[in-house]
Amino acid sequence: MFLDKDLQEKIRKANVSVHQIESKSYELIHPEIYSRHEQERLQYALKMVDKHITVNRVREKTALDVGAGTGNITGKLLQMGYQVTALDISAEMCNILKKKYPSNLNSQKLSVVNSPIEDVHFDGNFDLITCYSVLHHIPNYLDALQRFSGFLKRGGMIYLDHEASPFYWSEATNLEYMVKSVYVHSVPLINGLYFRVAGMVVPSIDYEMSDYWYNTDHHLNHEKIKKVFEKESFEFFKRTDYFLQSRTWVPNPLFPLYRRICKPDMSLWIAKK
Repeated sequence: MFLDKDLQEKIRKANVSVHQIESKSYELIHPEIYSRHEQERLQYALKMVDKHITVNRVREKTALDVGAGTGNITGKLLQMGYQVTALDISAEMCNILKKKYPSNLNSQKLSVVNSPIEDVHFDGNFDLITCYSVLHHIPNYLDALQRFSGFLKRGGMIYLDHEASPFYWSEATNLEYMVKSVYVHSVPLINGLYFRVAGMVVPSIDYEMSDYWYNTDHHLNHEKIKKVFEKESFEFFKRTDYFLQSRTWVPNPLFPLYRRICKPDMSLWIAKK
């Protein structure tokens, strides 16, 4: 994978711009992240990953939350007893996160770093690195994964989640294509109706460049992700594919059909160093 420096910079700037626009309403306009079903799945997944960590637990557990946003993962890690470094490229997102957890900032349980992943350096400090719905935003995501390995203690875990599965972009049968097409197009319609009824004004945002690796022509390569873990000699690594149950704030009547006919649309990676 190679992107020239100009394109990488365009992707970074697009992410800064997009999150500047949507920061204040981020949690209201993303049911695929903040729905009850997804939040419960996420809480369970983090507890599962935590059990795999085998570093010395005499001291406080440490975590790096990459692309922390407004604190979706950060807050859960704080509740689990972690000392958290929250990293995000968006100053607006970082400011919102700081306002959410002032007591944790004051007690130094939380530190917030406003920076792209390419500009930070940590020397094997962390027991856990989380990257939820972020990898597809990073210009050179394979290089980022290698950097994560250097940030991680032996016996620590990397948790990558909420990324499109390889099945999402693979060839489909005519029936799968038809069902998927109808389902995918129903999501913005249902959410648009919900926002209208709720009286919410949703900003118009172009995600094409910010979500660079969420695209039919260029998407995350899970085989290359696997090879990074192999190259970095991780003790074990595993990808789990699943269906994202809630992409809308109200139940989508087409989801049961979509789940029955189509293949899982999302992927979760865990890897132990």
